[in-house]
Amino acid sequence: MAAKITKKTAKAAKVTKAAKVTKVAKEVKVLRKDSGQAVKKASVEKPVKAVKPTKPAKAAAKSKAEESAIPSPEKQEIIAQFAVKTGDTGSPEVQVALLTRRVEKLVGHLRSNPHDNHSRRGLLGIVSKRRRLLNYLEKKDKKRFVLIKEKLGLT
Repeated sequence: MAAKITKKTAKAAKVTKAAKVTKVAKEVKVLRKDSGQAVKKASVEKPVKAVKPTKPAKAAAKSKAEESAIPSPEKQEIIAQFAVKTGDTGSPEVQVALLTRRVEKLVGHLRSNPHDNHSRRGLLGIVSKRRRLLNYLEKKDKKRFVLIKEKLGLT
């Protein structure tokens, strides 16, 4: 006849297990008091976790990072067209021009995929960033601001 496990029997098993643990702890305390010296606690064997195999280096991620360091020909063309001086990639004019190109690409994408709300949110972020750069440029140098707006056809 198989023993039926009920809540009472399960609880009793837990209580006896807890009693054994406290009994061991009391014995360790008693030993400490008697000897007056530090006594090592009874070592409890813990299960050893299995070591996860190391993942191989991601070659694809490295090659992507290396590729992104070199601008695409389209990006190089925009940089050359709007650069204030040679080697200029960080001026507001260049940044605004690059952001404008990204906006144009995303608008085309959203026309063919009108339900792509994730891309729509990204577009709003890009437009906001471009707007902030234009506001900065307007405050710093009105001439440069007017020139960049005319070149890009912004209103």
